Amino acid sequence: MLTVWGRKTSSNVQSLMWGIGELQLPFERYDVGGKYGGNDTPDFLAMNPNGLVPVLKDDNGPALFETNAILRYLGQRYGSEIFWPRDLTARTEVDIWAEWAKINVSLNFTAPIFWQLVRVAEKDRHPEAIHAAIVRLTGFLNIAEQRLSQHDFLVGNQLTLADIPFGSLLYRYFDLDMERADLPALYAYYQRLTQRPAYREHVMLSYEELRVV
Repeated sequence: MLTVWGRKTSSNVQSLMWGIGELQLPFERYDVGGKYGGNDTPDFLAMNPNGLVPVLKDDNGPALFETNAILRYLGQRYGSEIFWPRDLTARTEVDIWAEWAKINVSLNFTAPIFWQLVRVAEKDRHPEAIHAAIVRLTGFLNIAEQRLSQHDFLVGNQLTLADIPFGSLLYRYFDLDMERADLPALYAYYQRLTQRPAYREHVMLSYEELRVV
């Protein structure tokens, strides 16, 4: 049994939970972080000294943190040859795009765009900075657009671990009231993700509790 600590409105928790859902693994999850707190207690800090979610334990194993690292662990232990290949070259290609999504897409969307549009009052926003962030993000999404015009998922025609850190951002990207480039292959990819039960259950969730009042 997997145990996860982390609130379901955390984008990193959503990424992990979607991966768990795709692997059809049993789990229990505890709301930690954000309005729930609990991530600054001695017990939690003993599991993750950064005080961040998610944290995962697999049965009585050690506490694991850093979302992509946890996903790799789950892929190695429970994943199929397609989800997390055993062949080193094929696995490295999946890993490249998982890291690309985390470093380039997530970091250029979550804080400079999502947080600004959701967690900052409109009067305190900086439209020029938000626009510049969208331009930067669109540059990376154009890379995804090129790949997704050639096959159904980031790496080939079936879902792999690489799609988890990338696709988990797209619900909020397409749901937000924001300017977006015309990226038909990316949108078609997103529509394919919305047909996956685990994606709907763990990613397509309201983020209203995060909005500034």
